[in-house]
Amino acid sequence: MERWIKRWFAACMLITLTAVMAACGGGGSASTQPDSGSSGGGDEFKVALLTPGPVNDNGWNSIAYNGLKQIEEELGAATQYSEKVAASDMKEFILGYASEGYDVVIGHGFEFADVMKEVAKDYPETWFLVTSATVSQEPNVASISINNREQGYLMGTVAALMSKTGTVAAIGGTEIPPISNSVKGFEEGAKAAVPSVQVLTTMTGSNDDITKAKETAISLIEKGADVVMTNANAAGLGGIEAAKQEGVLAIGSNQDQNPKAPDTVVTSVIQDYPKAMTVVVKRIKDGAMKAEAQTLGVKDGAVYLSPYHGFDGKIPQQTKDKIEEAVQSLKDGKIQLSNE
Repeated sequence: MERWIKRWFAACMLITLTAVMAACGGGGSASTQPDSGSSGGGDEFKVALLTPGPVNDNGWNSIAYNGLKQIEEELGAATQYSEKVAASDMKEFILGYASEGYDVVIGHGFEFADVMKEVAKDYPETWFLVTSATVSQEPNVASISINNREQGYLMGTVAALMSKTGTVAAIGGTEIPPISNSVKGFEEGAKAAVPSVQVLTTMTGSNDDITKAKETAISLIEKGADVVMTNANAAGLGGIEAAKQEGVLAIGSNQDQNPKAPDTVVTSVIQDYPKAMTVVVKRIKDGAMKAEAQTLGVKDGAVYLSPYHGFDGKIPQQTKDKIEEAVQSLKDGKIQLSNE
C-alpha cells in the first residue's frame, strides 16, 4: 500500500510539472514558443514579440509574426514570441523577456502600452516597442504606426481616377485612428486627383460584421458610387463582395485583396507592418533609435500599391502616370500628411 501511494504521488508531481512547463512554453491563453533562431548567447541581438491573438490568424497577429521573421532574416536577430497574451498576463511576459536580457520587446497593439511603460523603468537596456500606437517614454519606450492617411490618400487617388460616375465611396469599420485616418486620407486623395468627384464616407462601427459592411457598401453603390474602398479588417471583405455583386470596382486595403475578387479589386494599398517593424528595430540595432512615436509611410516603403494584376492592361497609361505621380509626391515629401 505504501509503495502504491509513493507511485501515485510521483505521478501527480510529474503531471503538475508538465502543466507548469506547458503554461510557460505553449498553449493556453498565452504561450511562448521559440523560433528557429531563438536559442541565443550573450552577444546575440535578441528580439521578442507578444501578440494578443494567435500568430496563424492570417490577419493582425500573423502580420506581426511575419515582421518578427523578417527581423530575424534581415538583421540576424535571435527571436522568440508569445501568442494569445491576455491583458492579465502581459506584465509577466514582458518582465520575463526583459529579465532575460532581450534587446527589444515588441507588444503588438496599443493595449500593451501602459504595461510596457511601467516595466521599462526598471530595464533601461531594453527597448520596448508598441505597434499601432503613438506613445513614447524616455529613454527606451517607442511606438510604431503606419501613416494611414497616406494609405487612404492613395486609395482615394486610384478610386477617383477609375470612377466613371464621378462618385466613389470609403467605408470604415470601428472609429479608431488607423481606420478613420485612412477614410479621411481617401477623401483627400480623391479630391486632389479629381476635384469634382463626390466622395461618400461612412463607418459601420464593426470590424467583424461582414454582412453589415456589405449592406453598407450596397447602399452607397445605389447612390452612384462605382468604386468602393472598405477598411474594416475582416469585415472589409463585405465591401468587396458588394462591389463584385453589383458589378462595380473595389480598392483593397492593408493587404493585396485582388485574389478575393480578381475581376473587382483594381489594386490594394498595403500597410506593411513587417517592413515598418524591421526598419525601426534596425534603428535600435544601429544605435540610432529615439524614444518617440515612429510613423512610417510611403517614403519608408511601409505603404505601397499592390500590382494591378488582371487590370494592368485595362488601365490607361495616363491614369497609371497620375497614380505614380501621387506616390512619388508622398515619397518626396511634396505632399505631407500626418495621422490625427
